Amino acid sequence: MAFLSNAILVIFVLGVTAIFLPRLSGSVLGLVFRGIGWLIRRRTRSRREYVIARARSEEEEQRAPRPKASSNSLARSQAEDEDWEKVDSSGPGGVNTTSSSDSEASGDDEWDGIVGFFHPFCNAGGGGERVLWEAVRATQRRWPKAICAIYTGDHEVNKATMLERVENRFNIHLHNPTVVLLYLTTRKYVVASSYPYMTLLGQSLGSLVVAYDAFTLLVPDVFVDTMGYAFTLAMCKWLFPGVPTGAYVHYPTISTDMLASLDDKTGVQGINSGAGKGLKGAVKRRYWQLFAQLYGWVGRHIDVVMCNSSWTAAHIRTIWGKDKATTTGEGTPSSPAVVFPPTAVTELQSTIKVDTEIPARKKITRWFCARLRAFFKSARKTPLTQISPPPRLVLIGSVRHASPDETHIYNLRLLAHELRIRDQTTFLCDASWPAVLSHLSTASVGVNGMWNEHFGICVVEYQAAGLICVTHDSGGPREDIVIDLGDGATGFRAETEEQFAAAFEAALALPEAEKVAMRQRARRSALRFTEEEFSQKWLTQVTKLVKATR
Repeated sequence: MAFLSNAILVIFVLGVTAIFLPRLSGSVLGLVFRGIGWLIRRRTRSRREYVIARARSEEEEQRAPRPKASSNSLARSQAEDEDWEKVDSSGPGGVNTTSSSDSEASGDDEWDGIVGFFHPFCNAGGGGERVLWEAVRATQRRWPKAICAIYTGDHEVNKATMLERVENRFNIHLHNPTVVLLYLTTRKYVVASSYPYMTLLGQSLGSLVVAYDAFTLLVPDVFVDTMGYAFTLAMCKWLFPGVPTGAYVHYPTISTDMLASLDDKTGVQGINSGAGKGLKGAVKRRYWQLFAQLYGWVGRHIDVVMCNSSWTAAHIRTIWGKDKATTTGEGTPSSPAVVFPPTAVTELQSTIKVDTEIPARKKITRWFCARLRAFFKSARKTPLTQISPPPRLVLIGSVRHASPDETHIYNLRLLAHELRIRDQTTFLCDASWPAVLSHLSTASVGVNGMWNEHFGICVVEYQAAGLICVTHDSGGPREDIVIDLGDGATGFRAETEEQFAAAFEAALALPEAEKVAMRQRARRSALRFTEEEFSQKWLTQVTKLVKATR
């Protein structure tokens, strides 16, 4: 109760600030917030010392020789430990991130601060979590002495189990001693279901409560949000002006497309399509417009801004940009850097060959999809049983338990039954990475029917594995992924039910030579989204934050 009272007090102060901001001196407000921040630092100093001491202790324990280990395994273990101490000035994948002279001059390689990653749902196992853990791995390799603290609400998972899941799900190996999990007790305040009305504002204000919870656990040297809670970064800047902040934006909380969808008459632009009619629609529109202004004001407090796609960056430039927007990708609110999410392109391409049509793919075509209501509808016009050989529909992805995801899967199962394609449909929830690889190796067509998919990691995986893609003609797939780079199409894009049905038929009807050619073009295109490319661009931006701590 004491914690909640303190959090409510901070929210009250922020609210009073928003109301009386024109009447109060900026310096007075700064002193108020800095005073609160000073108290938080003072109260958490002992925990910070404990976290650092614990990490160093685990580091020493891991380096200690193991008497029962064989000489070969011991040598291998020592070599692995040494790798973490070696600072690779060229960054992961051998790509230069800073020059050696700059590194020596600034001492960045020896930086031993704490990077706080705000990611309350880090055990979800989705694309956003892949970004988080790949970012942690890149940070560890660049600054071996730094501590990566993840603020999470996943109390049911300890660190060992979490890192094991990361390894199994994403094939990402992390250095255990310098990873710290800090458990939040207020995650419920950012759950959408907690706000049946005014959800955007409710979650945003709720994130301030969760951020306060995070800071009372530990005040980091660098604070990065990797889930899209921009308000937490502004709060950090108000309380701790000396802590550099960074945002990795997967999806803007509100966008111009959302506002435009209120007037949509086609019914395909999301759940709010056409909802701008009447008095209720007018109120919703005004609420969204005001929230967009608040969201933009908050975003302009962030030091470094990264976006996962060109589509996301364009919206962030429009809403957060305080100066004349540019497209140079400097990493500012007015010019966010596009840092494509990491995808296991290298592993997929080394595991799955596409020199000729794979026999398994000739025998059975698998539809490997993320959101599929459009596909289910198209099945009414082109029944799967009429295609020879009959294809199978395989749905693979992560499912957040006790969330709308489970309800959605249940509804999809019912829909498959109603459309009489249940026997041709397989649901694989929370599949391991080896299982994903197995299905990708035998699939022929990869489908993603989501409108305005912010990026589309699964679409890149389709391309890297040599599948022919059929995606929605919007968002990241249209802007960045399923594009012609000058040597031909890399897949199909569609919007309407009829267009999806036509694209499915066209993909299956391609001559064998063109199928192979399209697959190979797509695989070359996917090289833009490797883990190495992500690491390089991530470190370019985070280096700015590390240098700012000095």
